[in-house]
Amino acid sequence: MKYDKPALTVERQIQQLGSRGMAFADPKRAAHYLAELNYYRLSGYWLRHEADHGSHRFLPGTSFEAVLDDYLFDRTLKLLVLDAVERLEVSIRTRWAHVVGLRHGAHAHLDSALFKQRSQTWSHPTAVARLVSGVEDSRERFIRHLRHTYDELLPPIWASVEVMSLGQISRWFSNLRHAADRNAIAEPYGVDEVLLASFLHHISVVRNICAHHARFWDREMTFRAQLPRKHPEALVASLDPAGPNSAYNTLTLLGWLIGRTSPGQTWVQRVAEHVIQHPPAAGVMGFPTNFSQRPIWQHTTEE
Repeated sequence: MKYDKPALTVERQIQQLGSRGMAFADPKRAAHYLAELNYYRLSGYWLRHEADHGSHRFLPGTSFEAVLDDYLFDRTLKLLVLDAVERLEVSIRTRWAHVVGLRHGAHAHLDSALFKQRSQTWSHPTAVARLVSGVEDSRERFIRHLRHTYDELLPPIWASVEVMSLGQISRWFSNLRHAADRNAIAEPYGVDEVLLASFLHHISVVRNICAHHARFWDREMTFRAQLPRKHPEALVASLDPAGPNSAYNTLTLLGWLIGRTSPGQTWVQRVAEHVIQHPPAAGVMGFPTNFSQRPIWQHTTEE
């Protein structure tokens, strides 16, 4: 079938939305946001307000302002998520390089014997080649110094790790051959290596969603993190197994990990306050009604 819908001016976009039952308290303000944010981007936020997805008719009482509030809520939420991811990414890079470097040497990342055999999702030569490319493209002064001063294909592990993305470090961690190495890296996070590998994969997907400005708050995650069943008890008691793909569980995992890497942090408090300030959020994101009584979220809301 050939696509035959024409481009619409902002004025026509507002008329079309109005004909489908969306109210506008301030059409001029709506025109500004449609011109800046893109009709198609905002359409993801009004899906939950549609009575019928075929006709795109809106539920009674739907307003552009409510849709915009959802968008702005999600925007701030994604910034909070990226704040947590940045802390975790720096922490896991540091821990991975420290453990592997101390146990296996400065250039352990070049030793294929320390990593799992080739699979559909992993190849040590490919991972090294990608890392070499990242090092060559790096503008960091310390990377350039190490490249031009020493003979090895890559700088030492504690320097090379600084050009790894979260997705890369997730794969370099999960494909270490020896479980003892993986568990030594996982230990400070209070989980075993199997759970940490799953968490890192999941969070790298979430990071990409947020960094590329996609919708996060009501998304069912494409890669479900493996949830612990017994330990650690505080994390198990805080998660919601009834909604394994929910944003709530993602935020709870991040809250647990950040609590281990940054004691005394206020990140969980800030997330809880942000959710409470936007009434639709808790239900849309899968927050249990008693979430503030669960260990990770305790003391984050006023009684």
